[in-house]
Amino acid sequence: LQEDFQRLTDFASDLAHELRTPISNLLTQTQVALATKRNAATYRDILASNAEEFQRLARMVSDMLFLAKTERGVDLPHKERFSARQDGLALLDFYEAVAEEKRIRLRVEGDGEIEGDRLMFRRAVSNLLSNALRYTPEAGDITIRITGTAQATTVAVENTGADIDAKVLPRLFDRFYRADASRAHPDTDGSGLGLAITRAIAEAHGGRVTATSGQGRTCFTLVFPHRVAKP
Repeated sequence: LQEDFQRLTDFASDLAHELRTPISNLLTQTQVALATKRNAATYRDILASNAEEFQRLARMVSDMLFLAKTERGVDLPHKERFSARQDGLALLDFYEAVAEEKRIRLRVEGDGEIEGDRLMFRRAVSNLLSNALRYTPEAGDITIRITGTAQATTVAVENTGADIDAKVLPRLFDRFYRADASRAHPDTDGSGLGLAITRAIAEAHGGRVTATSGQGRTCFTLVFPHRVAKP
């Protein structure tokens, strides 16, 4: 009971901390807009900007609720067997346009069978791809490497780019943690929850996720055991 109470306290504290600044900014922007008469175009721009921020806040709350649920342990109601390669290729198709803008090369190597929730798997890998696209420089490359064994299937998402300090790597999966303040909102659209969600999904499948970085390459590795263990 004490552990559950502490998790609830941490959840409330994290959420309040992350919501305070954007809500304050929205309030200030609205007050300034109302203080002076403006033309219709200006009001539309302000409303459009506010709408984007509200959407980001809605995603953040949704992600926090997902994390709160998974921390207490979740069943996988839609378990099935599927090819990690096929789903990886589908995700690369989705991100192809974004990659083309930065001339980033995308590819999938290998294959393996996943036993678990397909949508959750896609969300975990999508979070890693989104993160990789955000920090891969122009003309870089991102590779999904899949390895299947009798015990598990490993899915690694590797990208070129600046190295991450080894001291930071263990904290990357903490809620709202960002290794570099310059990477924080609003310069990127990240909520600081993607990697925490990826870890929660891996653990829900009885697996794990790790990160390594060095020599201009960063790699996040997901391990999915073939027999899904209840967390």
